[in-house]
Amino acid sequence: MIAGISSLILHETPLADFFVMAKESGYKCVELFIGRDNEFNLGNADEKAAEINSLIKEHGLPVVSLVQSQCTGNLLARGEAQKKSVEETIRGLEAAGKIGARCALHTLGRLEKEVCYDEAFENAEASLREIEIYARKYGVALAVEFVWNGFLFSPLEMKTLLDRIGSEYVGFYFDPGNMAVFQYPQHWVRILGKHIKMVHMKDWAGNALNGNWPALLKGEVDFAAVMSELRNAGYDGPLVSEVDVSMAALAETRESIEKIMKLGA
Repeated sequence: MIAGISSLILHETPLADFFVMAKESGYKCVELFIGRDNEFNLGNADEKAAEINSLIKEHGLPVVSLVQSQCTGNLLARGEAQKKSVEETIRGLEAAGKIGARCALHTLGRLEKEVCYDEAFENAEASLREIEIYARKYGVALAVEFVWNGFLFSPLEMKTLLDRIGSEYVGFYFDPGNMAVFQYPQHWVRILGKHIKMVHMKDWAGNALNGNWPALLKGEVDFAAVMSELRNAGYDGPLVSEVDVSMAALAETRESIEKIMKLGA
């Protein structure tokens, strides 16, 4: 395993500066955020790819994943909204492939009152089946992350969806700080095991009504249990920081990730 850092926590920082900060802080890989209006977006992905590939080579920091859920609509929707979201997601996968990322994060979208839960599940499955064809083409796995979007509340639901797709190119993006609000992250690892494509690193302190994501090892996530389950699942990929710099300096978080790597052995 290696420690990585996501540009999500520094999304207003120019890409060139982000790579410098990541390298100086001791990270071994990076995750990039692609948005609608920021420096790297779906509209300029082709021209930006050359610049990003130069930064990768200059700093020796591969891009392991691309966060694209903020610019690719709602895969749970119906009609034109769903169609547009699928098209944008496919463009994001193509962009990821051009910079060597082998994983792209997606949150599926948000449950809306006009679309009943079971229909949203069917829409998600249909969307992912169409996207899977292009994920395979570009060699980039789409990884679904659990977030507070009113959908897929348990690891069993997530596993059911991914099992029905049944492809190595559609999997799960594990973030312990997200489900620790309500549940035990290590349970998600055990149940989703083989589906895990990438891991974010966040902690959690508090409860669903009042809490925050503190510095790593300062919250309530049982990282020893999490790491034990990740090893049992055969995961040996990057652990990517999503810890806000207001909670800990970049180098401090990298040191914490390296400590966490040794837990649960």
